[in-house]
Amino acid sequence: MGRTFAEKVLARAAGKTEARAGEILFVRPAHLLTHDNTSAIIGKIGQELDRYGLVSKELPVIVLDHVIPANNEKTATGHKKVRDFARKHELPHFFDVGEGICHQVVVERGLARPGTIVVGSDSHTCSYGAVGCFGTGIDRTEAAALYLTGKTWLKVPESIRVDLSGSFTPGVGAKDLILTLIGKISAEGANYQSVEFHGPALASLSIEDRFTIANMGVEMGAKVAVFPVDDVARKYLSSVGLNDGSYEAVWADSDATYARRIEMRLEEVEPVLALPHTVDNVAPVTKHLGMKIDQCLLGTCTNGRLSDLEVAAGVLTGKRVHPRTRLLVLPASRSIYLAASRAGLLDQLVAAGALVLPPGCGPCLGAHQGILAPGEKCLATSNRNFKGRMGCNTAEIILASPATVAAAALAGEIVDPREAMKR
Repeated sequence: MGRTFAEKVLARAAGKTEARAGEILFVRPAHLLTHDNTSAIIGKIGQELDRYGLVSKELPVIVLDHVIPANNEKTATGHKKVRDFARKHELPHFFDVGEGICHQVVVERGLARPGTIVVGSDSHTCSYGAVGCFGTGIDRTEAAALYLTGKTWLKVPESIRVDLSGSFTPGVGAKDLILTLIGKISAEGANYQSVEFHGPALASLSIEDRFTIANMGVEMGAKVAVFPVDDVARKYLSSVGLNDGSYEAVWADSDATYARRIEMRLEEVEPVLALPHTVDNVAPVTKHLGMKIDQCLLGTCTNGRLSDLEVAAGVLTGKRVHPRTRLLVLPASRSIYLAASRAGLLDQLVAAGALVLPPGCGPCLGAHQGILAPGEKCLATSNRNFKGRMGCNTAEIILASPATVAAAALAGEIVDPREAMKR
């Protein structure tokens, strides 16, 4: 009987020849990601670290990204504590403010190798499934223990197979696909399951598309959301310094057993919105045309890559953001920021009236920059729209694709991006 991706990866990490869904295994992750929360995590184990030391300098990946630059003394003190910790232990994978959002940085720096396990004290660690890595979130207490032991336990998840065929129509993209899937199975439809993406349409999905889809796996409850390492992935991995000989990719057997199988045709996907206050409250854009929008957010770890900025610039170049709407642009990393600058995309977006923010997380989680006022509506390419997510309990967050967000910024209201892209 064949095995799924999750069964293979976890068995290998546990030193076993095979494993089946439901088994609990002790594994040694290749890396542990933490961010601004590193200060709180190491605070839990200060005495133990002094007594026993850090299990490995290679294990931690620390990226300061959530509240950057520091917005108050408390945050600045936390950042300093993290910097001191990284310096004391001579950590090779410490990235200070401005390098980018943790998940983008991990992949760009080649730290999410196919066939390995990377855990992180951030739920969107599942993003690394875009490159065939078993990326999953853990809590702070688990992260603290990993600093000391290098080991943790995971239950082997059941798996869902999603078969993709066809191709997108103009104005529709990966964000519409993943929101449609979440709306189809619900925010709990893949709880503690591994979601594998298969099918002939994979060849047409860029690595950036895959990152968007994998990033939102946790929004349907998935432990991991993963793609195979095909030609698209290998080309990207080579660009970040990982050639074929530097990793051992893993993929499911053709006769693997799945808890559920789902088929989706890309040409049937249309522009959609995730309406307040849950990610699975999904509806077609066409049912909410004319909804007034106060703020638009383009970026974050979900849609802050170069192709996302290109889509927005294509809609906005030569035009002007509506006077009643603010457009915030947040590249996912320094390298994307620089690439967008070299390509003239930032000039085009700023000329259209956008405000470009430093690579970080701030407005997405309501911690810094772009906080909403009571009663305001924000259309965002981010991954969550929970009440209070952007700093105000009486504001509303609506999730959408980069094309839909850019089109709304131009009109000051929800419009069909397919129509906007024709103009």
